[in-house]
Amino acid sequence: DEVLDQGGANRMGVGSRGQVVVMIHSGSRGLGHQVATDSLVEMERAMARDGIVVNDRQLACAKIHSTEGQNYLSAMSAAANFAWVNRSAMTFLARQTFAKMFNAQPDDLDMHVVYDVSHNIAKVEQHVVDDQLRTLLVHRKGATRAFPPGHPLIPVDYQLTGQPVLIGGTMGTCSYVLSGTQKGMDETFGSTCHGAGRAQSRAKSRRQLSYTDVLENLDRKGISIRVASPKLVMEEAPESYKDVTEVVNTCHDAGISKKVVKLRPIAVVKG
Repeated sequence: DEVLDQGGANRMGVGSRGQVVVMIHSGSRGLGHQVATDSLVEMERAMARDGIVVNDRQLACAKIHSTEGQNYLSAMSAAANFAWVNRSAMTFLARQTFAKMFNAQPDDLDMHVVYDVSHNIAKVEQHVVDDQLRTLLVHRKGATRAFPPGHPLIPVDYQLTGQPVLIGGTMGTCSYVLSGTQKGMDETFGSTCHGAGRAQSRAKSRRQLSYTDVLENLDRKGISIRVASPKLVMEEAPESYKDVTEVVNTCHDAGISKKVVKLRPIAVVKG
């Protein structure tokens, strides 16, 4: 819909207005939630044992090398692996669908993968703390990795532009692709937002929003939708989320990530 950094967009292969882009925003589904639920119980016991105090139960934690810490990292890795395979399978199916519809090979349709990155995950990384390079376990919640140009952990294709950062909006609003910056690396351990964030709970959305009203609003915007369950329409309605443009602009203005392209939805599939 809009190219905001032509050089970065060209490097990613999304530098033309009107270009069709498929964004897949999916993770470990119920498995990740179950890992978190089980780990909260274990970690609360570990905190009581080790004298760790936090101001919110959702921040429950354990020492990395403790039994509880290692159990969590192993379970989280299993969930992350499932998420990678999940997205890979959906990417394959999306490419096959386009190939069938246009009677052409996916490569001939230029259906290359721009980037695949996990949100809400803990990663062992090296960062500068108090002028010293240290090995840290960085746990991004409501955030995603956004490494800068020149970082050794990003592909060679993006060494000059920085890591692509995928920001999924709602099914009725825009989404964005950003790039990582050095300021983000210095100030946020190479992290930025991973989406708009919910403005109200799923239960509240189901109570307050009308299924038909949401569908009619999407239709007026020219957006087609396919959903596995009617309740998903209310839960994932644009009104259920914060303004993604405001969130992205905040990160851009703060310098922790840089806007590259703005995407406008024309079709949405909710599973």
